[in-house]
Amino acid sequence: MCSWIVEKAEMKGVGKGSEGWFDLKQANVYFDHPFKAAMDHALIIDFVKDPDRPDGRVAVEIDAESAKRLVESINRALTTGEAVHILGEPAHAH
Repeated sequence: MCSWIVEKAEMKGVGKGSEGWFDLKQANVYFDHPFKAAMDHALIIDFVKDPDRPDGRVAVEIDAESAKRLVESINRALTTGEAVHILGEPAHAH
C-alpha cells in the first residue's frame, strides 16, 4: 500500500534535466514503492522546478542503506566544506 507521505523541503539551487539546467524550488522526499527501481521500497527524491507542474524534475530512487550513506556523506561534506571555506580551517583527508 502506498502511504503518500511526502516530506517537502524548499530548495535554492539548480538541477539538470533532459532539457538542460533549471532553478530548483522544492525537493519532495518519500519512502514508498519505486516507479522504476527493481526493489520493493525505495527512498525517492524529486527535485522540482515548480511544485505545481510535472516538467522540470530530477528524480532518484535509492534503497534505504544507500539513503543512509548519502545522508552521512552530505553531513561530512557540509561540515568539512564549511570549516575550510567559511572558517578557513585546513583541509584534512578522510
